[in-house]
Amino acid sequence: MKFGMILPGGTAGEQLEQAVLAERSGWDGVFVWEGTYGVDAWTLLGAMAAVTERVRLGTLLTPLPWRRPWKVASQVVTVDQLSGGRVILTVGLGALTPDLPVTGEVTGLRERADRLDEGLDLMRALWSGAKTFEGTHYRYDVEQDDQLTDVGRPVQDRIPIWTVAVHPRPKSMRRVLRCDGIVPQYHDDNVADHLRAVRAWLEEHDAPSTVDIISQGETPAGDPAAARAIVEPLRDAGATWWLETNWEMPHHSPERMREVRDRLAAGPPVLD
Repeated sequence: MKFGMILPGGTAGEQLEQAVLAERSGWDGVFVWEGTYGVDAWTLLGAMAAVTERVRLGTLLTPLPWRRPWKVASQVVTVDQLSGGRVILTVGLGALTPDLPVTGEVTGLRERADRLDEGLDLMRALWSGAKTFEGTHYRYDVEQDDQLTDVGRPVQDRIPIWTVAVHPRPKSMRRVLRCDGIVPQYHDDNVADHLRAVRAWLEEHDAPSTVDIISQGETPAGDPAAARAIVEPLRDAGATWWLETNWEMPHHSPERMREVRDRLAAGPPVLD
């Protein structure tokens, strides 16, 4: 199992320091979220790539239906190059929250799902060197400038894409088969049972054994036994990544910033 933290926010400088602390303290990944307004996730990840050497860097999450997929593909490949092949992209439909600007974003569930799927296809095509793409929602043509695709190639043979998916909804879960990881969404607290069900579903549908299953939550910094008691059952149920996060606490409060620094400095949970 690998361990990461979803940074709750703060200034660019604060989050940069947290990434350095995470690597120094033995964490495997640092993830940032894309808000409506604030510190830009991909600029921040590029800066993190320049000051770290080992830790994986990515988003959790990027609402792809509300982004231009060719622009996201460019941002992701840039961080992949700067980091020497350490980027992870997590995508989702995007949540309909009050802070979403009214600027023409697609809000229908089916419409967002269709754009998410087609956006994934477009990004994969660009990273593989394709110069044209013809879809229902997106069309792209760079045949007149080969350098665009020549310089925009990732370091990794395949950039990992994690997707949010609701188990057991068929269409949502089928998207996982095209990706490299799942951030499962549930409707109750029986997390370990859900993880086992997700793992069974992936096996039944011949998903590669390398598909990651991501679980999230919070463990105490000063109590290794308590942290182990929280995470080990989820690992045994099939989770391959544990991400420290607390979505309930105000993201930018001084108290939260102190907790994040303390938790990062204590290092990831140590499992048997």
